[in-house]
Amino acid sequence: MPGIALHDLNENHLNDLEHGCRPGCGACCIAPSISSPITGMPNGKPAGVACIHLTPDHLCGIFGQPGRPGVCSDFSFDPAVCGNCRDEALQRLQWLEEATRL
Repeated sequence: MPGIALHDLNENHLNDLEHGCRPGCGACCIAPSISSPITGMPNGKPAGVACIHLTPDHLCGIFGQPGRPGVCSDFSFDPAVCGNCRDEALQRLQWLEEATRL
């Protein structure tokens, strides 16, 4: 994980890491659209646009906080969705976004 030290991750990020999430990925904060309001993004966010809370290290800046949208809190690392690397995660999440667009 270039640029990310374990001491830079908060307890919630470390818990996600234990369950397989790759710190520094951030694909789930970029690829999918979010229709619910996000602090600073009252209309949610469109697919392919980084959430304003995505940090330069590709971590969620509101991870574990009450203002984090439910869709974000409910998303969990899944190897079938997240693949083996960030690029695979972005591709798969983009495909899922397009496949489920109404």
